[in-house]
Amino acid sequence: MRPIRFRHRLIAGSLLLLASCAAAAFDFKTVGAHAVILYDAPSTRSGKLYIAPSGMPVEVVLSYGDWVKVRDATGDMAWTEAKNLSAKRNVIVRVASAKVRSAPDENAPVVMTAEKNVLLELVDPEAGNWVRVRHRDGTSGYVKASDIWGI
Repeated sequence: MRPIRFRHRLIAGSLLLLASCAAAAFDFKTVGAHAVILYDAPSTRSGKLYIAPSGMPVEVVLSYGDWVKVRDATGDMAWTEAKNLSAKRNVIVRVASAKVRSAPDENAPVVMTAEKNVLLELVDPEAGNWVRVRHRDGTSGYVKASDIWGI
């Protein structure tokens, strides 16, 4: 019994170390051109959790060979093959109504209002208090970083 306990502790410690290294920096990606199935383990033979639509932002929390463990905007974790993700960056509105303004200023004119769960393209990945975004209809502007998820 003793060697088995030691082996479990060694594996658990190694996984914890890998997870803490991955958590040191946020790594956001976007689901690629096609919707993908997200799994509960790094294998196509594992349980299917749900389908992630094209363009959905995810945070990569762990890499394991050709697979990555990702977190979505709701905090759910799942696995997908790394090849299914794109470096293109999208964000998702996480408040009931986010005002997109013409400049990064609370007093700037509102160019559009984005409802909760609307996808926006991240135009400038430099995150401050304001983030430059673009809607799929071409409207672009600045939104408060606190109103979106994916940066």
